[in-house]
Amino acid sequence: MHKIMWNFRQALTITLLCFNVLTSAQSNDKPNIVIILADDLGVDDVSFRGANQFLTPNIDALAYSGVILKNLYTAPMCTPSRSALLTGKYPIHTGMQHYVIPNYQPWGLPLNETTIAQVFKEHGYYTSIIGKWHQGFSRKAYTPTKRGFDQHFGYLGAYVDYYNQTLDATAQNLSLGHDFRDNLAVSREHVGTYVTDLLTDAATELISKHDATEKPLFLFLSELAPHAGNDDTPLQAPPEEVEKFAYIKDVNRRTYAAMVSKLDQSVGAVIDALANKGILNNTILLFLSDNGGPTAGLHATTASNYPFRGQKNSPWEGGIRSSGVIWSPLLENLGTVWKQQIYIGDLLPTLAAAANIQLDTQQMNLDGLNLWSALKYGYDAVEREIVHNIDDIFQYVSYGKGKWKFINGTTDDGIYDGWLSVRQNDNSAELDPRAANYKESIMNTTVWQHLTAINAKAALSGSANITKLRQDAAINCMLGNVTQHTACEPLVGPCLFDIDVDPCEHNNLYESMSDGTVVQELLKRVAYFRESAHAPNNKPLDPKCDPRLYDGEWTWWEDVQDGVDDDHNADGGDSAMNLRLNGLLLTLSFGTLFVINLLKYSCRL
Repeated sequence: MHKIMWNFRQALTITLLCFNVLTSAQSNDKPNIVIILADDLGVDDVSFRGANQFLTPNIDALAYSGVILKNLYTAPMCTPSRSALLTGKYPIHTGMQHYVIPNYQPWGLPLNETTIAQVFKEHGYYTSIIGKWHQGFSRKAYTPTKRGFDQHFGYLGAYVDYYNQTLDATAQNLSLGHDFRDNLAVSREHVGTYVTDLLTDAATELISKHDATEKPLFLFLSELAPHAGNDDTPLQAPPEEVEKFAYIKDVNRRTYAAMVSKLDQSVGAVIDALANKGILNNTILLFLSDNGGPTAGLHATTASNYPFRGQKNSPWEGGIRSSGVIWSPLLENLGTVWKQQIYIGDLLPTLAAAANIQLDTQQMNLDGLNLWSALKYGYDAVEREIVHNIDDIFQYVSYGKGKWKFINGTTDDGIYDGWLSVRQNDNSAELDPRAANYKESIMNTTVWQHLTAINAKAALSGSANITKLRQDAAINCMLGNVTQHTACEPLVGPCLFDIDVDPCEHNNLYESMSDGTVVQELLKRVAYFRESAHAPNNKPLDPKCDPRLYDGEWTWWEDVQDGVDDDHNADGGDSAMNLRLNGLLLTLSFGTLFVINLLKYSCRL
């Protein structure tokens, strides 16, 4: 009997040890991660870069308290940029390199790709995406909660109207369709609420209710702002917000300023929620835009990418630079400007390293680099190679290695290749009244107070250095001493730029260096990447997607047409999984009762 009890006690000890290992692995020693992604925000439309036409005090406070990512690169458009963030791969390696996914095309991020949400979920995180998806939805398998996210609240397609949550495809002989979901279920209860406020409220509610001691939080707040809405009213903001910028003469720019202001308020509210929950001191905060802003042309918003050349959907710096900021108590160099080139695809391995998640980067075939150590300690010695894009449909290449950038070909026949943005002068009447007391405007925000309360050193250095940090974050073209510039005409021949000296891409060095080793090496690398490129996934319009066929909703029409799903049974495909989970829970319940009874029996001996 004693021998039997000893065996039981030994088994119980092992069981309890395993339980302790499991629970400690799920404790909140890992940092919460919050990514706030703006949509089509102009590089110069955050005031920490130096602009004063309208201020972004909450984003600026985050910037000066944290680390400003001066040389953050993205893909030039929404879908490819998001695919790079989600997979850690260049869009050319996932077939996402050409244009975007319109709501009416039946394709998406390939299902064999592992997403950042899957990585973090597998390592104990609760994963949520609030807002825009834009990685395909013609089949339910493409949608967020099938790609590693525990929760999705938002829209599946390219954009929606800011109030009625519709996307209008009548120009394609399709109908107007509603696009907003709570996980997989259609959600119409918030129609009429300004979308930026709606997404902000959802994010802050999640933060307030989530138990980060049980599971750390991975929150991807994928904002609509300041992307344009439907063509009939592309720029939308609450009238009282627009009125704050009445000093701006251009009504479109005035409304755009209000849209960015609501985005800035959203950033502030999320940081307030993290502070109120008491988890800010164990959180990594990241703010960035998915690409440069569209100043003119399709979905134009008056966005400013000053002083860069080009805009969204172009090979130029104005299309692929993002104004990014990261903050965390884990960083050793808060209150600085980091000049290291970093690509949006680097975020997956970098954030994984920050969370002590070991990745097999070779098996995953990642293009992104783990730059966590460089970021944490503030050194910028990594020569980053970045394939900005190789698009053989638009017929252009944009590639960089270190300070060298190679361009051949362009988009839209070059009509948006110029320097499209200007900045208001300091003596202009169209300056934000708060700019006269800029530093005080930043330091009076709750964001500044929350973040500097956690890092008093950053508070001291930041308050003294706001002016210097702002100067360091600005882009200086540095070509004042060059008397002659060689123009780049990418539809005529290749172009080469020294981005360190000429980030505004004025002086084409290709002809003067074409016989040298630099150009030859760049051409070899471009040829190498072209050989390894995945064919574009794009497909033509499918008229069966028309929302009029599905009660006015944009939905996973290929599944509906195939008879494997419908809107009225959105979660039906999970029934078998639910049965398996219920069986597992029942088994665990019997196991728990056995352990409890065994403990009772052991205690009596």
